[in-house]
Amino acid sequence: MAFLILLIVIIILLLLCLKIVPQAYCYVVERLGKYHAIWGAGVHFLLPIIDRVVNKISLKEQVLDFPPQPVITKDNVTMQIDSVVYAKVFDPEKFTYGVENPMRGLQNLTATTLRNVVGEMELDQTLTSRDQINEKMRAVLDAATDEWGLKVTRVEIKNIQPPKEIEEVMTKQMRAERERRQTVLEAQAHQEAVVARAKGDKEAKELAAEAESNAQIFLARGRAESIKLVYEAQAEGIEKLNKADVSEGVLRLKGLEALKDVADGQATKIYMPTDIAASVAELGILGDALSDKKKQDGGTIPRYKYRKEKEAELKKQDACVDGSTSLEGVRASVTTSNIDAELAGKAYTADRSENI
Repeated sequence: MAFLILLIVIIILLLLCLKIVPQAYCYVVERLGKYHAIWGAGVHFLLPIIDRVVNKISLKEQVLDFPPQPVITKDNVTMQIDSVVYAKVFDPEKFTYGVENPMRGLQNLTATTLRNVVGEMELDQTLTSRDQINEKMRAVLDAATDEWGLKVTRVEIKNIQPPKEIEEVMTKQMRAERERRQTVLEAQAHQEAVVARAKGDKEAKELAAEAESNAQIFLARGRAESIKLVYEAQAEGIEKLNKADVSEGVLRLKGLEALKDVADGQATKIYMPTDIAASVAELGILGDALSDKKKQDGGTIPRYKYRKEKEAELKKQDACVDGSTSLEGVRASVTTSNIDAELAGKAYTADRSENI
């Protein structure tokens, strides 16, 4: 029975001497009051009475959210700044024996460092240079906590709270800046609209001018082509006349027909070649074609009507001429008509002289 009790006591003591260290933790062990070892994760045997665990340290990165600190800037503005420090233990021995309460020491060191860094800046620079403040504080804190076994990995400015008076001024400044930007944007938009409208008008005028130019070019080409076709037709007609070997009588008759078309109008003067004038003289109607007007029944009639009346009278006088009459017969009729026309012209001239 005594042996059983002794065995139970030994088992209990063995269980008490076995220590299990969890993951991401370490134990600092002292033996007889002196630093002995650092136990990592796993099972360890602790000698009773001789060995003692003095500190259980977490090796995880810790987030230390310190309370806001009053800070005075270079331009004498007091504001509250809230910072967050990320740190982890890299040397458990220094963390245990380097400083008393290292986390409180890190908090006080953060506050003093923050005052030093921000005190070198003005308010506007403080509000716009958070990255610069974070980097300076991280470098200072990391260098200062090496002897404490701490590694400062990151420092962030969580919040900057300026005084209410400064907030009101900043609000007015922000409103004025936004109004200025709005005015600038409206002016730029108006300028772009005017420029775009001017460019559109310019392009429209250029296109209209180009279209007008193309239209004139096409019209000129059309006129040139039509003139070319007319001259080609005339040349072809002359060529056919030359090939047909037309007699002189027919050519004179064609000339008289052309003269008839020229004289059929209200013009008072007609210029013609001398050979046509000679042909007209042979027919005896030159006086009638070039006369101005004739008095008749107290009134006046145009010369072309007078000439047509005379021609009708001459045709009535020689009813023997028709489409079957030979060329010699036509010439004889023309000679007779010349004589009558000359006599009629002299009578009209005398009549006109009397009226004048």
